[in-house]
Amino acid sequence: QVQLVESGGGLVQAGGSLRLSCAASGCTLSTIRTGWFRQAPGKGREFVAAVTRSSGDTYYRDSAKGRFTISSDNAKNTVYLQMNSLKPEDTAVYYCAVDVNYGTYYSPYDYDYWGQGTQVTVSS
Repeated sequence: QVQLVESGGGLVQAGGSLRLSCAASGCTLSTIRTGWFRQAPGKGREFVAAVTRSSGDTYYRDSAKGRFTISSDNAKNTVYLQMNSLKPEDTAVYYCAVDVNYGTYYSPYDYDYWGQGTQVTVSS
């Protein structure tokens, strides 16, 4: 059974940094696509970043480009999201998800397994 466990969220001031981790069991992240999504109160779940480890392709939402970096550690079967220059509008619950069928990288509906989420709060 696939399990994803996120960690690394917290409260940070605007301009600060956080690194989120997504540790996987029951699947090998190097063979599938892993994505990060977020959901703010009253809003839908939105794409943040994704990585297809086998090809090395990475994808980011426009507002994350230049600030966020997705990376992976195959030995630890873990994917990271380094978030720099955080803004109050980045405040949300961040979720890790995996897509075993290589669907549309930005669509949450194409992801098959999800973690429980980790809260990121950026104060102004």
